[in-house]
Amino acid sequence: MTTYGLLVFEEAEELDFVGPWEVFTVSAMLRDGADRAVLVAEHPGPVRCNKGLRVLPDHTLDDHPPLDVLHVPGGRGAREAQPHNRVVTDWIGKTAEQAAWVHGVCTGTFLRHAAGPARGRRVATHWSQEDTLQARGDVTVVRDARYVVDGNLVTSQGVSAGIDSALWLVGRLHGREHARAVRRYIQYDPAPPYLADEPV
Repeated sequence: MTTYGLLVFEEAEELDFVGPWEVFTVSAMLRDGADRAVLVAEHPGPVRCNKGLRVLPDHTLDDHPPLDVLHVPGGRGAREAQPHNRVVTDWIGKTAEQAAWVHGVCTGTFLRHAAGPARGRRVATHWSQEDTLQARGDVTVVRDARYVVDGNLVTSQGVSAGIDSALWLVGRLHGREHARAVRRYIQYDPAPPYLADEPV
């Protein structure tokens, strides 16, 4: 069983977690419910995201199940407020040590950098923030790559690149044919198409 935990917070970019959520939950469905995905937040109440969507987390930082995959989205909150929230960064650091994979999208890399998992690693982020992230130090920003895999850390550029990297991850976890079945089910037709075997 694979448990995916997707962190949400104020001003998280919606598609940065909803796109991977779709990939992870369809993957679970095609595996006859063998896996599950949960939303995790600092507090139990509704979270207002970057474009105004409100979501209700399944768990808080203190009561979630063990996570095999930790997902961190981007958005204004990921690059401005949350890197200074020690409760969240400490949780990310601790959870990343226990998870098999740390996955994220866009400027969520700023938050993973502040928490530790992205330090000293090769990463991707949104094109408009590459210089800013590089200036933070102790990180190598790979430009013009939709997603980057460095050890157990998977980072991706903005929005739709998160779907690409999530497909790569379910392919790594459950096989390439399974990932292609997920892609077909969600009728995602990227260009280039999902290949599963060529991360940067």
